[in-house]
Amino acid sequence: MNTNSSKSVSKTDRKTIEKNRRNHMKGLYSQLNSLVHHDVSSSRDSLPLPDQIDEATKYIKKLEENVMNLKEKKDSLVGVDGKYSNIRGYSLNSPVQIEVHEKGSAVEVILVTGLECQFVFTEAMRIVHEEHAEVVNASYSVVGTTVFHSIHAKIREDATSHGVARITERLKKFAL
Repeated sequence: MNTNSSKSVSKTDRKTIEKNRRNHMKGLYSQLNSLVHHDVSSSRDSLPLPDQIDEATKYIKKLEENVMNLKEKKDSLVGVDGKYSNIRGYSLNSPVQIEVHEKGSAVEVILVTGLECQFVFTEAMRIVHEEHAEVVNASYSVVGTTVFHSIHAKIREDATSHGVARITERLKKFAL
């Protein structure tokens, strides 16, 4: 009698484990399906599970292809020395000057670039944002062929104490 009860417990445990596994897989399929871009005309829930997985696979392959194309485009824009050598037909021969000033929790970033280096400002804004600083004001002035950019930001309280140092380091590294 003891062996029969252990067999039924074991069988029940296996059924429960299998049910939990199926529920977990169903949740994962649902999560994958929600991440995949779908056409408005097709209802994703009406597709059989194998078709949903095929659609997700195709979508991921399409994204990988897009990433490769963008990498190739970037590589064609970046010169041998690692600097952007040609964007929209402009040669980036003008140096980029960067100054970072800290005033308590405030940071001022000053960029001096040529007219063809508009992307430098965008990259500087991205770096400031990634280092947990909130941009309060950003402006620029053009004098001849020189552009003066100014970014004023406030370091968030949750940022590390090395926030300004990291911003400075990353901006200088970018400008090299």
